[in-house]
Amino acid sequence: MSIKGKLKRLEYKLAPYAVKNLMTIMIGAMAIVFVANFAVSMSGRDLSLYGWLMFDRDAVFAGQVWRLFTFIFLPPETNLIFVIFALYLYWIMGSALEHEWGAYHFNLFYLFGIIGALIAGLITGYATNSYLNMSLFLAFALYYPNFQLYLFFFIPIKIKWLAWLDFVFLAIAFVLDGWGGRLAIIFSLINVILFFWRDMVAECKRIGMNIKYRWDRWRRM
Repeated sequence: MSIKGKLKRLEYKLAPYAVKNLMTIMIGAMAIVFVANFAVSMSGRDLSLYGWLMFDRDAVFAGQVWRLFTFIFLPPETNLIFVIFALYLYWIMGSALEHEWGAYHFNLFYLFGIIGALIAGLITGYATNSYLNMSLFLAFALYYPNFQLYLFFFIPIKIKWLAWLDFVFLAIAFVLDGWGGRLAIIFSLINVILFFWRDMVAECKRIGMNIKYRWDRWRRM
């Protein structure tokens, strides 16, 4: 049996067990963590729930194995307004991708992102779900490039331009960072690479041809 046939067979066996509305579950968990951390901080004790949930390689090897999983439930920021906006945006993107792919393929995409983040963490000592959340953003932008957001709540901007901006920042970080940081970027976005490498190559070729066309046109003027 070919590899493609084996993958189809595996999909047939596992698809019924795929978690539906996965992003709703993840967003709910992040909201609970945010509220719980706020309650802990308001208790007057010098404690941080985030500190107990974040990934820490040394702590994992010391026996705190829950950190291998709990870091994915950390909300993006501590500011209430930003958290509400970010979680709502993640829910829109994740739900749209699940609707586009189906629950099984979206589960795989998210699982590969988690595995990549873990590999990066075990190599570098630190892992975050920031790149995992960014992978949702990049995948959504590839499917819905003309989806419009309102920057600072009043400046309309298409999501494809924000995706390109993120790509530029990632490229700069990849060039300037050490090999530990580079591996973290690669492994943390492995799901995007696996699912969209053909689309990304085609888009880069299209941009290159467009630049060449404009350059040739400018030379002929």
